[in-house]
Amino acid sequence: MWAAVIFLSVIGIAVAVRRMTHVLPIVAKGYRPPAAPVNPRATQFAALDDLFARYPILTLIHIVPGLLFMVLGPLQFSATIRARHLQWHRFSGRIFVICGLVIGVSALVMSLGMPAIGGVNQAAATTLFAIFFLFALCKAFWHIRHREVVLHREWMIRAFAVGLAVATIRPIIGVFFATSRLSGLMPHDFFGIAFWIGFVLHLIAAEAWIHVTPPPSAAVAVQQ
Repeated sequence: MWAAVIFLSVIGIAVAVRRMTHVLPIVAKGYRPPAAPVNPRATQFAALDDLFARYPILTLIHIVPGLLFMVLGPLQFSATIRARHLQWHRFSGRIFVICGLVIGVSALVMSLGMPAIGGVNQAAATTLFAIFFLFALCKAFWHIRHREVVLHREWMIRAFAVGLAVATIRPIIGVFFATSRLSGLMPHDFFGIAFWIGFVLHLIAAEAWIHVTPPPSAAVAVQQ
């Protein structure tokens, strides 16, 4: 499970960095419509990049805290760091929650204000899980403020799982792209399906992690 978390976090970081390098020049120089690629597959990828290029500020508001979220997430769940550096865990946890709130709110704005490649199906998935993500973050914060460490852990796992799902959705979309010649599906057909698959798989994994791994010990709970 930890290997999967680290691997997906690296994917999420790479996606955020790539998107930042694409939209930062647009913020500085302004938007220019891209030249139409000759290759049909390249056209599909260019359309995705162009969608974010038309909303560069909103995209940055979403992905910059997303980058921090991917970096801090695995560290927040490290029992060793939490036990040896409790104050750092608390401080970085506050940053983690703030980043998550910005991500969730901006995701809602993007879902409702930007055209979705996957249409209504994709917008429904991102809207529903953005709301759940924000709810889970707020529940996690509320429980830790009341020193309910076990419940805090459970809701934080759910929130991180949903946030991390964006990294899983990328390879799922890649599989759909790779098999599009056989399936006949176009991006507007499979983007929504990919988002639903990614989010649901991560919620299942989160619940499995919660029930399989032991909760924090009583000693740690007292320290919190």
